[in-house]
Parts: sequence; C-alpha cells; structure tokens
Amino acid sequence: MFKYGIDTLTVDTVMAIAKNELQGVLTPEAINNIHTCRAKVEAMAASDKAVYGINTGFGPLCDTQISPEETSLLQKNLLITHAVGVGNPIDKFLSKLMLITKVQALSQGFSGVRLEVVERIIYFIENDLLPIVPEQGSVGASGDLAPLSHLFLPLFGEGEFWVGDTIQPAAAVLKSHNLEPIELSAKEGLGLINGTQFILAHAINGLKRMEYLLDLADLAGAMSLEGFQGSASPFKEALHVIRPFPGNLKVAERMRMLLDGSQNLEAHYDCERVQDPYSIRCMPQVHGASRNAYTHLKELAEIEMNSVTDNPIVLSETEAISGGNFHGQPLAMALDYASIAASELGNISDRRCYLLLEGKYGLPRLLTTAGGLNSGFMIPQYTTAALVTENKSLCFPPSADSVPTSLGQEDHVSMGSISGRKFNQILGNLEKIFAIEFMYAAQAMEFRRPNTFSDILEHNFALIRSKVAKLEEDRILKDDIYAIIQLVKEQAFKVA
Repeated sequence: MFKYGIDTLTVDTVMAIAKNELQGVLTPEAINNIHTCRAKVEAMAASDKAVYGINTGFGPLCDTQISPEETSLLQKNLLITHAVGVGNPIDKFLSKLMLITKVQALSQGFSGVRLEVVERIIYFIENDLLPIVPEQGSVGASGDLAPLSHLFLPLFGEGEFWVGDTIQPAAAVLKSHNLEPIELSAKEGLGLINGTQFILAHAINGLKRMEYLLDLADLAGAMSLEGFQGSASPFKEALHVIRPFPGNLKVAERMRMLLDGSQNLEAHYDCERVQDPYSIRCMPQVHGASRNAYTHLKELAEIEMNSVTDNPIVLSETEAISGGNFHGQPLAMALDYASIAASELGNISDRRCYLLLEGKYGLPRLLTTAGGLNSGFMIPQYTTAALVTENKSLCFPPSADSVPTSLGQEDHVSMGSISGRKFNQILGNLEKIFAIEFMYAAQAMEFRRPNTFSDILEHNFALIRSKVAKLEEDRILKDDIYAIIQLVKEQAFKVA
C-alpha cells in the first residue's frame, strides 16, 4: 500500500500503481494536510487582499481581482479556456501516470485543493476512468496547462474518457458511475492545471522502457560480438576501474557475464587480429554513457514526482507565493540528454549490423553463402540507417528553444512536453533497430557452429530461432523483423 503525500514515489512504485499492482491511499496525516491547506485558501479567498490565482485573474490578468461570488466560475473557466490541446490522444496509460503523480503533489498540503477533489481523482485511478488528453499544446511552463486542463475537465462533466478503446463523453461516464460533477472552488482550477505531470508521465514511461533497452543493447552487442568472433579482453575489469564511470563499469561487467563460458571466443584467442572496431570494442564506453544519462534522468524524475509543482504555493493564511515550481526546465534538459543517449544506442547498433555484412573473419558477405542470386541481409541495414537518421533528427533539444506566451508574462518556457514525446519516439525506433541487429547477430552466429556460446546467449538465440528461421535463400524479411520487434516489445529476451 502506498500512502499519497507521505511515502516517496519511485519509477517502480508509480508504475505498480498504474498497473493496479499497488494501491495508493490517503492516510489521516495526508487528509489533515489537505484540510489545513484548504482552510488557508478559504481565508485568503475571503479577504480583500489580492492573492494571485485565489481571488485574481490569471497570467496577464493577475492584477484583476475577482469577487468571492465569481470564484467558482473563474476556476471552471480556467480549465475550459486552457483545454486547447490538439493532435492524437496520448496513450491511456500516460493519462493514468499523470493522475497518479498529480495526486502525490496535491496530497502534500501546499496546493489548497479540497479533499473531495483529490478523492475523485483517486476514484478515476482505481476505476481506470482515464481522460482523453491530446498530445500537443503544452510549452512546459506554467507547466502543462493544456494537457492538464483536458485531464481534469471530466471532474465537472466536460471532456471525454477512454472506455476500453472507445472515447465517450465524460458526463455520460460519470452518470454511469453515479458520480455528480464537482463544482470547483477557489484555487482548485489553478492547482489542477499548473504542474509538470505531462512531462513527468512521459519521463516515467520512457525510463521504464529505456531500462530494458539498455540491457538489450548489451545483449545485442554480445551476440554481434560472437557472430563477429570479436575479443572479450576490452571488457576486463582492470581496464575499467582506472576510468570508473558507473555506466562503463556496469556494461563491462554485463559483457563479461554475457560472454562467460563461450567456446566460440576461446577459438579466437590465438588469432592474428590485434583489435576490433569501435562498435565492438567500445561498448562499455558508449552503452555506459547512455546508462549514465538514464541514471541522471531517473534521479531528477524521482525528485519531480515527489515535488509540489503548481502555483501559487500556499504557506500560511496570509502568504501564497507565486513562484516558478511549474517550470519544466529541470526535466526538459535531462529528457533531451536521455534522448541523445537513446539515439546513440541505435547508432552503434547500426554500425554493428553493417560490420556483420562486410564478409570478414569467416563470415560470408551479406551473411549469405549464396550471394549474387541472393541479396541476403543487405537491405535491412537500410532500415536501421533510416531509423538512426530519424533518431538523430529527433535529438534537437526543445529545451534549447523558447517562444514567449501569455502576453510576455510567460517569457521563457521549457518546451519539456516536446522533449518527453520525442524521447519516447526515439525509444520506439530503438526497439526496431535492435530487432534487426538480433536478426543479423543470430545469422552470424550460425556460421560459428559447432562452437557454442554462453548459456544466456544460447537461450536468446533459441528464442530468435523460435520465431525466425536461418536465412538460406532470399525471402520477404518484413515478417521476420516484425516478429523480433514483438519479442522486444514484450521484453521476452533474457537480459540477465
């Protein structure tokens, strides 16, 4: 059981809640924090002193005071006017991650949102009532205004929900659950739509995907090394402890594990080769650098998912600070860094694919013994080359750009929502690149028989062969590629 606002979220715990493997609850302590902060808001809303977002307009209208009688309409209008997202809906799982991380932020007692609002969001989470959120429209400061507006329109019966794989009006879905629309009160609209939960959801989802893909990079690299009959000496511990980047050390250790017990490598010990190309030899340095970037993003994302990122922040009955905790730059820059890291994993994978085609050291050109009439594996590398270049083009850092909004009030924005979306696009392309490398590596390993490989590589070789036969003569390879892509997506490969 996870206690919102009290316990610390991690990537694993938020994913467990989203998958209904762990229940998130409000404890008496969190409920007290919510009530205490709400009382402060109500005191400020009733006063004559202008307090931004509580009894004033928003953005450039922050100097326009609103009467207590108009407060509810103001908060409702805030969500309605900011719900201007466009494009396809984000995956429903991302919507759920947004809801979970927003509850964690609201439950800490600095946002002033009433308990019934927080409880309704928890009801949405527990019953998989997941709002439709368009993918485009956030500039990442004042947080993710447009996506969060769409996320919370259903609280008062506007917007839409996913129902299975169909989209239905929120009012009808609420009625089917015997839920009355909630009338928002002072500060609540602003507390709901200020925040970085759209950026954060994409970061969490990407981190979980990248965690597996980092291990998969090592596995694909090890299988390619075996097919190339490369050397394991560049992975010796003594080499890496004198340049002890954590990622490098981890990859070198994993390569030793993946290659342990290989009869094939023993056959290479006394060969005339002095060294292997960088795509084989430098895997600890390249894969390791990507691991370092992953670790950096994970550290920042786990800080963010336990932070209060709305505005203003309520500190007392008389003080609500209008600051910038909603600004997405801390995650935006790290997401751009992680995007480069993921792209580079694909870049070096493509180089290994090319290496296996060259016909060196006992491998036939294009990995076929019937070249000429047959093209063998010539063309799938065109696909990896295209995917690698697409990923490179996606590496432009949105966080380096800023377009002023809100009549100049929001004159520097993070564009972190775009960083998060692009990060996940790159990871999707990376899954396809690795699938093709696995196909190449398995074919290359065929030419090293009767030598055997480590138990873990033999296991994964057999997994590939259970879906894709050895290429003896040309055939349509699309189905083979898609079969291995599916293994990657299902995380069917044994990586440790």
